[in-house]
Amino acid sequence: MKTVRSAAEHLKDLEPYDPKYLPARIYLNANESPYGMPERARAELLDSLKCEPLHRYPDPLAKRLRTTISERLKVDPEYVVLGNGGDELLFNLCLAYGGSGRSLLTAPPTFSVYHTDAKLTHTAVVEIDRATGVNSEGALDYSVDEEAILKSVSSGSVDIVMLTSPNNPTGDCLTLDFISKVLDATDAVVLIDHAYIEFASPAYDATALLAKHANLAILRTFSKAYGLAGLRIGYLVASTEITRELCKVRQPYSVDALAALAALAALAQEEEVECMVKRIVLERVRVAQALGPLGLGLPVAPSEANYLLFKVPGAHEIWQRLYEDYGILVRDLSKVPGLDDCLRVSIGRPEENDEFLQALGEL
Repeated sequence: MKTVRSAAEHLKDLEPYDPKYLPARIYLNANESPYGMPERARAELLDSLKCEPLHRYPDPLAKRLRTTISERLKVDPEYVVLGNGGDELLFNLCLAYGGSGRSLLTAPPTFSVYHTDAKLTHTAVVEIDRATGVNSEGALDYSVDEEAILKSVSSGSVDIVMLTSPNNPTGDCLTLDFISKVLDATDAVVLIDHAYIEFASPAYDATALLAKHANLAILRTFSKAYGLAGLRIGYLVASTEITRELCKVRQPYSVDALAALAALAALAQEEEVECMVKRIVLERVRVAQALGPLGLGLPVAPSEANYLLFKVPGAHEIWQRLYEDYGILVRDLSKVPGLDDCLRVSIGRPEENDEFLQALGEL
């Protein structure tokens, strides 16, 4: 045959997720750790690989890692589900609780994968737009519309809620008081995406709410603070009512042996990870000041993550010049609704941040 049958109808207008990867001299575009995997963890991983039976399938549920995570979070191991990065777990949640006649609530601008996963699983999307403006102090304001979200979930028509804290790409967090109100207002599964929570104030960590709310799910990852983005491993923590359903739809052996061993090794070096996080947070403050009113005079969104969103006239052209003239890759979000003329810069090493600030100042 010279032709091929058309794909499923619901894929017709769906654009593939594009991470905008380009080869660069300095990568400040994907919110990765600039320090990578802790050195002692890397050495431990290499040592453990010597006796790992890689010709055998891995433990399907990665029980050893699952138990280690549960002990650290003080929850039952059955509350923890591992996945091939947080992305797989987001998709599994839509498979388990979405579908035709069901709906997912998000608060854009936010992580675009939520919308994609909903479309792939025939789940309707309810969008409660965030504020889009500049506050009295000259900072970008992308706060969620708490009243509108509570009204929507209280109606009983929402099946899944996906809210990010810190939010990607704006960097702001949800208060635990608001999260509790959402959980009390609905029996929908409420996912709080904590991919960047290690960089935020402990006051925003929603883990303690798990004991009171069976409908809460928390997503975390080893890709950011732990420097394991290349190995794709994340986890979801929720009541057994939720994790039982997720285990029904997850792919078998989705977490490979190497990723599980690397995560265990990284967890064993928590102090080194915390030191790297502290360095990134200090740099975040410094870069924000350099971009803001006392520096380049650009509106910046206050951030609790390892990145900063800022607005600059001619953002797309600035992004292109940064890449072509200086070899610096940041994320261009200027075409995303609500993010006109916005770029997002990941926090790198001090010398990388210095180069970025100097180049941006020249442009």
